[in-house]
Amino acid sequence: MTWPDAFGRLSTVFLAILLRFTFQGAYCQLVVSPAGPTLVNALAGRNVTLAVSFSGATDPMVVWSMAGLPVVTWAINSGTAPGIAASREKVLRLEPDGSLSFVNVTLEYTSNYTIKMTKVGLKTSSTTFTLNVFDMIQDVILKAQSGSALEGSDRFALQYSMPQGVVERQTWAFSGAEIKSNSRYLVEERGLVILGLNRSDTGRYTVLLTNPFSSVTADTNVTVLYGPDEPILEARPARPFYLKGDSLSVSWQADGFPPPTVEWVFGSQTLSDFPEGVLNLTNVQTSQGGVYTCKLLNGETSANSQKSIVINVYERPSGDPTCSVQSVNNVDLQYLCRWSWGSPQAQLSFPALSNTSSGAGNLSLTVTASRNLDGKTVTCVADHPVELNNCSITAGSPRMFLPAVRTTVDSDGKIVVTIRCVSEASPQAVVSWYNGSEAVTSTTPYQISRDTTQLQIRDYNVSNFLLQNYACICRNSLGSQRREIQLRGPSISDSSLFANHNGTIVTLTWEIPPTSIVTGFDIQMKGPHSLSRNRNGTQTRGSSNRFHTIQRKPGAARSADIFNLDPKLRYSFRVVPKARMTEGQPSEVQRIGPGEGLSGSAIAGLAAGIPCGLLFLVLLGGFIYFCVYFNKNKSRQARYPKSRAVEKAVTTPTEMTPHNLLTGGLKSPPDYNGLLQTPSERSVALPAFVPPPPVRTATTV
Repeated sequence: MTWPDAFGRLSTVFLAILLRFTFQGAYCQLVVSPAGPTLVNALAGRNVTLAVSFSGATDPMVVWSMAGLPVVTWAINSGTAPGIAASREKVLRLEPDGSLSFVNVTLEYTSNYTIKMTKVGLKTSSTTFTLNVFDMIQDVILKAQSGSALEGSDRFALQYSMPQGVVERQTWAFSGAEIKSNSRYLVEERGLVILGLNRSDTGRYTVLLTNPFSSVTADTNVTVLYGPDEPILEARPARPFYLKGDSLSVSWQADGFPPPTVEWVFGSQTLSDFPEGVLNLTNVQTSQGGVYTCKLLNGETSANSQKSIVINVYERPSGDPTCSVQSVNNVDLQYLCRWSWGSPQAQLSFPALSNTSSGAGNLSLTVTASRNLDGKTVTCVADHPVELNNCSITAGSPRMFLPAVRTTVDSDGKIVVTIRCVSEASPQAVVSWYNGSEAVTSTTPYQISRDTTQLQIRDYNVSNFLLQNYACICRNSLGSQRREIQLRGPSISDSSLFANHNGTIVTLTWEIPPTSIVTGFDIQMKGPHSLSRNRNGTQTRGSSNRFHTIQRKPGAARSADIFNLDPKLRYSFRVVPKARMTEGQPSEVQRIGPGEGLSGSAIAGLAAGIPCGLLFLVLLGGFIYFCVYFNKNKSRQARYPKSRAVEKAVTTPTEMTPHNLLTGGLKSPPDYNGLLQTPSERSVALPAFVPPPPVRTATTV
């Protein structure tokens, strides 16, 4: 090529460049672009620059942002210092062409950086850089995060740690083979997770850590602890059962790491002195028959497993067979027979009830209750290779019974009446309660005990109890018994008094009716008080003509002792039953002491009776006088004339004594004529006159 040709070509290129700049100037477009790579890796502590270039405008405004946050602003060639964030002044520098430099850059400056250039009248232009700051990887340690590796763990993590360094890539390997993330392994930041750890994961694990400036390898050994597996037990010689005096051994086999320790347990007793864990039984006894358990223990993980083997030794069942009967829905009877702990178990049956039903060790037979089973004795036959035995049971309907009533007071001050109905029956009778014709349930104010034999009634007012008529029915499958309970108010049925030989102490006893509601008793006394001391310390003795309370006893009490009595004085005692504040009729008055004179009431009766008696005598005398006076007046008005001969015959004394002929203790009739004569007539002596024999005397009154 000649020089003119070369010159011509250069002129063409120069012209093209000139035209291009002329065209751009015409369009006035601001363009900023990186002057190097946009992905920049830097080593911590070094200097680094994010270089840019721009065109299309002079002296544009520059803004650098770190992760979207402005950190540097400046107008190029403005003559003023760039505006740098105060926390970034030691590291960030802005170059005259708008490039951003970092002095002794640290790890925290790893980020995305964006530069924006603006000019009035022109569009904003920007470009973005990525700065990664790395540190040298040193002293890497690899270890398990959760300690021991246990088989069956859902997650087992290996993690690495290092004092400094930034990892760009990590590579894991197991026994030299690279590990990829899959269903068994999960690579996470700064670690590896093994999912579903098992014994095959035991081995050597390696991790390779790299970045643009360094690479380090670390490894560790993982030992998976597992087991013990369920042991396999084998008895020699192998037999279904052993007789007394036989010998046998039981060995075990199981896998685990570390190798497990073994112990044998029989019942609740741990057996010892068995080398190598083999169970040796010589001259076996019947007491050695049963379940033997082989327990394996992993000493590192505390995991354990066990398995049992039954060593059967023939033996007679303990004790004797037992029989019982119970009610099923108050319709059927369930007969039970039990003879347990035998080896083999005894075969049980009730021949009188069924020829086909039997059981081993425990037999239950349900039959329909009928009248012919009431009082019938049923025998259970117990058949065992060592012994033939039996037991018997008799079912019976409820017998006659008497309800029992007890009264207390609860913490709320309510009267609690407890009625208990228990009837002798086999099977045990279930009790139903009624208030009149209405069934009673465990709702306020009623509470029925769990075995249904007791009914508790709670109320503040004793009168509410007396208005009710309760009944209890004891029932089983064979029949029932009903009893009515009519509650009574507080009352005393009997009382008595006993004194000591000195007469200074008395014991008062009493009884109450079975259905009486009583929560307490007032012990009352009438007569001299017991000795007491006044304020100055001297003893005083008082007296009273009325009963006063000297003691209070609870409802369960049936006696009371009274002290400090004077045997020379007379006392009266009584018991007043109470249902809370309601008092009942007092008991019969009991007296003690020497014989007493007239009581106050007797004296008062005499004082009132004497005047009344005198008045009665006066009235009686007046009545008699009136009667006599009335008769006298009546006789004067009714006199009739009499003949002289008659009068003489009547009044003349003669030797005729017809009335004297009456014998046999009979009295002579009264002389009615004498009653009709006046006093003057009776004082005159009449001449004697002897009437003729045929003449009879008649007197008219």
